[in-house]
Amino acid sequence: MPRFLSMVRVNENELAGEDFPEDFNERMGKLLEEITKAGVMLDTAGLAPTSDGTRVTWTNGKLSYTDGPFTESKEVIGGYAIMQCKDKAEALEWAKRFLEIHPKQWSVTCEVRQIAEG
Repeated sequence: MPRFLSMVRVNENELAGEDFPEDFNERMGKLLEEITKAGVMLDTAGLAPTSDGTRVTWTNGKLSYTDGPFTESKEVIGGYAIMQCKDKAEALEWAKRFLEIHPKQWSVTCEVRQIAEG
């Protein structure tokens, strides 16, 4: 079965200081339990803020390093999930269910891409 990477994109500046709804962790926990029991979830995690990150860039044969935060970025990857699904439609359904747990006023995106094998 194919594997898919879901990259969770957020605008760190919009979410800074936002409180998670009271039942958010419970609802997210139930979804993660369901997706794990279904044998779909291979790995998932949230990422530390970009203020703790460093970008390494290769341009014209030279490396450069840029420490975060990356204020020029509108969206950054805030987390990821690696899923094994029968097809892309199933991966998109899980991404949809993940997004629906978030508050309506938030802007969160899941970019779902199949992992190239071999």
